[in-house]
Amino acid sequence: MVSCRKIRRNSLLILLLLIASTLLFASPVLAKSRRPISDIEVRQKKMDCYADVESGLWGPQCKSSMIAKENCALRCLSPTCYEFVYESDPLEEGEKDFVRSQEFKYCMHKLSLGESLEGIRGSFDY
Repeated sequence: MVSCRKIRRNSLLILLLLIASTLLFASPVLAKSRRPISDIEVRQKKMDCYADVESGLWGPQCKSSMIAKENCALRCLSPTCYEFVYESDPLEEGEKDFVRSQEFKYCMHKLSLGESLEGIRGSFDY
């Protein structure tokens, strides 16, 4: 027969494992790897965002045009960086903005490292 002491010890062990796994995997602050986000990770996340936009998760306005889809995918990819780089002047039909695209990637890189967003604007002006 199993003793109460053994049950308590096992229950405590399970509880501690649950808490540890929650801290490691659920908390974005503690789970940060402090490594830069890779281009492959960005591409995969952006593809996931495009799928979410196509499924209607971001609302019908995001499916109204190709540029609306792009703006919504960028917002999905990184709301903070979208707000910082594009919010005041979203992409327009036919626009290719290499400078802001580089600023957006740089912003995501800095966020993945937990760094300040200071110095992003103007970093890629030629």
